Amino acid sequence: MHREGDELVCTVGSTTLRYQARAIEDLHAWLAAQGDWVPLGAADEQKPAAPGTVEAFGRAEDNPVGGWYGLRKGYRGRFGMYLPPLLEALGLVELEHNARNNRVRAI
Repeated sequence: MHREGDELVCTVGSTTLRYQARAIEDLHAWLAAQGDWVPLGAADEQKPAAPGTVEAFGRAEDNPVGGWYGLRKGYRGRFGMYLPPLLEALGLVELEHNARNNRVRAI
């Protein structure tokens, strides 16, 4: 994942996903406000996100951008899969690394 201007670019195989770069600060602030572990809840754009998950935050109408952080229609989902590891690498969160049902919390 890298930054191009106001966008985060995530390349997975031959697929490129783009998210608003402000997602880093917004997600960290939201996680800090939650005050505890939050499930990732990663899901494709076409599938509903489980309530109270990072994925749900990434597409919620009441988040700071008023909806999707993902920029490319059809590839806006998976916010809960790709953003938390970036925040972990930046030292902003603690992330579980289990086989499934991982959670994240702000540091």
